[in-house]
Amino acid sequence: MRVPLLNMKAPHEELADEMQTAFTRVLKSGWYILGQEVSAFEAEFAGYCESQYCVGVGNGLDALHLLLRAYDVGAGDEVIVPSNTYIATWLAVEYAGATPVPVEPDDRTYNIDPAKIEAAVSSKTKAILVVHLYGQTADMDPINAIAQKHGLKVIEDAAQAHGAKYKGRPAGSLGDAAGFSFYPGKNLGALGDAGAITTNDAGVAEKVRVLANYGSEIKYKNSVKGFNSRLDELHAAFLREKLKVVEAWNTRRLLAAERYIHALQKTALKLPYVPETCKPVWHQFVIEAPQRDALQKYLTDAQIGTLIHYPIPPHLQEAYASSGWRRGDFPLAERMAKHVLSLPMGPHLAPNEIDYVCQKLIDAI
Repeated sequence: MRVPLLNMKAPHEELADEMQTAFTRVLKSGWYILGQEVSAFEAEFAGYCESQYCVGVGNGLDALHLLLRAYDVGAGDEVIVPSNTYIATWLAVEYAGATPVPVEPDDRTYNIDPAKIEAAVSSKTKAILVVHLYGQTADMDPINAIAQKHGLKVIEDAAQAHGAKYKGRPAGSLGDAAGFSFYPGKNLGALGDAGAITTNDAGVAEKVRVLANYGSEIKYKNSVKGFNSRLDELHAAFLREKLKVVEAWNTRRLLAAERYIHALQKTALKLPYVPETCKPVWHQFVIEAPQRDALQKYLTDAQIGTLIHYPIPPHLQEAYASSGWRRGDFPLAERMAKHVLSLPMGPHLAPNEIDYVCQKLIDAI
């Protein structure tokens, strides 16, 4: 049996008619940039996230970068970020001209540890950029309390958390604003790069909208030096169709995760931990294994797709060689990079495929 990490064809086969209809609708409209599809998706996604405003942008990195600029974060400022995340989180801070200040994760959830944040706050800190890693929200109440105490903004990197909830509230409504990615492999994915921000702040939404459109609110009149980062009409049309089924697909992911946990709970593997406050959407199903690399090779030989999210922490990337960080500076992030392994996951992962993966894992360990 061959089990891919993520089946990218099946979602579009399931929605083939709807996607074709969306494509034809855009093609016949004659309007391909900032039209009715984008406006409709923005309204629908804002409602899904229980936020007042949504602005579509070119990708998830741009969403975070433009939000930081909308909050006037720039040169000389610091932004608290997780040490355990994809490098895009840090790059967004750099693109705004600010400095990322890493904070270690909670050992159980892999998300930023609220108990370690306050020690990283300085007179230069302007915001806390929180990542909802693997589809599970961070512990937001204590994070928001720290932000309120110090006058900081809280921005969610919700790129992996479409539909995830914290105490009944959805990602995208848990801080001052949030950035989403609709990269094809996400729970809600376009057919290329795409992103959006959500917020309840009308001023921030408008700033992002202007910054993303060359700094222009009126055609050929540029009030600020902006960027070109716009959600395409075609991607918006596809996303509108997928938004209708994302909750059902997230439920399928949940059932897959429960099947994994039931089969593997008595093994030596470290399985995902879910606090009572959280309802994850299982963007990834991530385990820890002492001999991770050997286990990954074994699974690969058994035609089981896996991936390491993420093999090199940002502070050890060559891109940050000049920043002065060294191996050992963030030991939890480094340990996770050495031992985590993402197993096959997705809304079209069949029960017999999960059983095959679990049996191979049990045989291996």
